[in-house]
Formats: sequence, C-alpha cells, structure tokens
Amino acid sequence: MTFPDDLEPQVNTLAAALRARGWRLTTAESCTGGLIAAACTAVAGSSDWFERGFVTYSNEAKVETLGVPAALVAAHGAVSEQVARAMAAGALAHARAELALAVTGIAGPGGAVPGKPVGTVWLGWAVRDGAVGAELLQLDGDRAAVRTVTVERALQRALALAEASA
Repeated sequence: MTFPDDLEPQVNTLAAALRARGWRLTTAESCTGGLIAAACTAVAGSSDWFERGFVTYSNEAKVETLGVPAALVAAHGAVSEQVARAMAAGALAHARAELALAVTGIAGPGGAVPGKPVGTVWLGWAVRDGAVGAELLQLDGDRAAVRTVTVERALQRALALAEASA
C-alpha cells in the first residue's frame, strides 16, 4: 500500500506541533498494521518526535504487549471503545512518549459481526497526565480505503490533541 502524497504535509504539521511542545508520539495499531507509524517515519527527522509503534494485530498481542486485560477483549471484543482506550493507555505505559494513538477495527473484506460491519474502526488516544478517549469511525470503501482513511483520521486526532494541549 502506498500513501497519498497529501499525507506528507499533514505529518509535517503534526511534527511541528509535537516538536513545539516537546512531545513524542507512540502508536498501537491493529487494523492498520503499522501504517500510522509508517506514515510518520516516512518524513525525515521523525526520530525527533516519533518514539515507537506497536503492531498488535492479534488479541494475544494486545494483551501480552500492551497489557490490555483479556477479560476486556472477551467482554467487548477487540473492536470496541474499551479496547481502543486500553490499547492507547498501554502504548503510553510502554513508551517514552506524551501522546499515544491506537486503532482497532474491521477493514474487510471479511470480519464483520452483528453490530460491527466492515468499516467499523475505533480510534483511541491517551495523553500522559491527561485525557484517554476514543472515537467511533464508520468508514466506507474497500480494505485499502478503510485503512487509508483510518491513518488520516488518526493523524488529524493527534494534531488536535497536540494543539489543544498547547
């Protein structure tokens, strides 16, 4: 998968906002498989503000790597607000960063379950000594489109959080 050329300006804007605050970003990705981290690190100088990325595609990886409680996954499913929030909090706990983004979703073409159609994505975030939150995205399109839009929305959320904390 290649990224749209228009992501570079968005990443540069995010980089400037993070640098201005002395912040570093970490990611915890499931359905995007590291694409947010790849978009960030495609920009030269990203080591100034991108700390690390976790690709936790399986439920076991979410539990073992990020410390997401297995009972939370069992009760709500991997694609849920609760798990997205726990992924973000877990990434922050395991990184030297001030901001964490997490995504978990159903990119398709399969994987849909009742109440969670293809295109259901939870975007979670955590700010050190600050807010932990999540947002439900209901996205249209094929697998590539869902993943691309998820990356774009995650970068937008990170920028909003960095700017709000100025």
